[in-house]
Amino acid sequence: MNKNVLIIGFARSGAAAASLLLKEEAHVIISDPKLDESDTKVIALKQRGAQFTTEQSSALLAGIDLIVKNPGIPYTIPILVAAKEQQIPIVVEVALAQKYILDNWIAITGSNGKTTTTEMIASVLRKKSTTENHVLVAGNIGVPVSEIAPTMAKEDILVTELSSFQLMGMPQPKPHIAVLTNIFASHLNFHGSRENYVAAKMNITKHQTSNDYFVVNYDTEEWRSLAQQTKAQVIPFSRQGNSQAGAYFKADALYYQQERIMAVNELGVPGEHNIDNALAAIAVGKLMAISTKDIAQALRGFSGVEHRLQYIGNFDGRKVYNDSKATDIEATEMALSGFNEPVVLLAGGLDRGDDQMRLLSSIRAHVKTLIVFGQTADKLAQVGKQLNIPVIYAEDAPHAVQPAFLQSKPGEVILLSPAAASWDQFPDFETRGNLFVAAVKKVAQSQEKNREA
Repeated sequence: MNKNVLIIGFARSGAAAASLLLKEEAHVIISDPKLDESDTKVIALKQRGAQFTTEQSSALLAGIDLIVKNPGIPYTIPILVAAKEQQIPIVVEVALAQKYILDNWIAITGSNGKTTTTEMIASVLRKKSTTENHVLVAGNIGVPVSEIAPTMAKEDILVTELSSFQLMGMPQPKPHIAVLTNIFASHLNFHGSRENYVAAKMNITKHQTSNDYFVVNYDTEEWRSLAQQTKAQVIPFSRQGNSQAGAYFKADALYYQQERIMAVNELGVPGEHNIDNALAAIAVGKLMAISTKDIAQALRGFSGVEHRLQYIGNFDGRKVYNDSKATDIEATEMALSGFNEPVVLLAGGLDRGDDQMRLLSSIRAHVKTLIVFGQTADKLAQVGKQLNIPVIYAEDAPHAVQPAFLQSKPGEVILLSPAAASWDQFPDFETRGNLFVAAVKKVAQSQEKNREA
């Protein structure tokens, strides 16, 4: 390659990008103001010839041919503004790996449900995997694509979750099967407008051809309209019965083009939103020639994804769920819709200017007590006060566990579904969720000891 590449933002994607670029004999400079010199990955990459700096001035751009940025870093920071003025290409890590991806590429995006849908699809496709081919999962789901793609065999199937941040930094993504779960108002502080956000999401299908497939949710007029923009073959899925040309829900069962796949109550995860996710997985499974029997078996055995309406267990008769990945209002609405029991809802986090009153109808229908924390605590408290339900303030999600047990009864649900990002109090939603789960188990153990005393 012999290119001079500047990586902005280290983290796992930056490390993976650097490793791949060094293998391709590029000259690599990595810039991160929060660089940890003792990080073993930093030490290893230095030994391979990478250079590191905490500086991010435009002076770093001298002689640079390409910039690879962490997906979450905004294009508005000064060094990227300067790079754009100098017409230096700016991409994300997954774009580097794209040239290694072969024909069996399935890519999933959407505002909500994309991680669960990705894992559901992988679970279905694993029914087809053998010792000769493997189903590989990467992307926004945690594993950088450049760690996997260069070693893929021709028969392997790659399933990738792609965020709007990643799609915005990919010049020409061309998956064989693209999946759009839904589009709501999200990340507008990054994209600047909903129009820009939708355009980033639709980049997943922009370069597909008539030999490819676009699996798309048909349950709003907007999403049906977006489907008209693709050159790919459109395969709709609909929980509301808006199309029977693909996968759909009818009379308590899931179908694909008139063929009954399974009863909806056989799904391994609760909630109406998981019907959407399952329909998308059924459509992809059928396109990949998975049998009806195998699709149903995979979906029956699918028990969810960590931090996505993850069932923690039954403690003192209370069902406890970790939905820390619910970083926007729609995700929390979907989570609440899956329960018939009274819910003690733990919510709050980074204030991105969303109107928390949009949760009013869902909270009215499902929530008996609201425990709030973080920057959005006061906004959420106003929702609870308007509905005249108890509102309790907590320091953060883990500290909300004790009052949640006190406010709940056997047969009820304790749900962490923040409706906000974690960054006001935690580095990521995983940390928030893990600390919540640890607090649940600690409180449960303490109560068990008290009963035995």
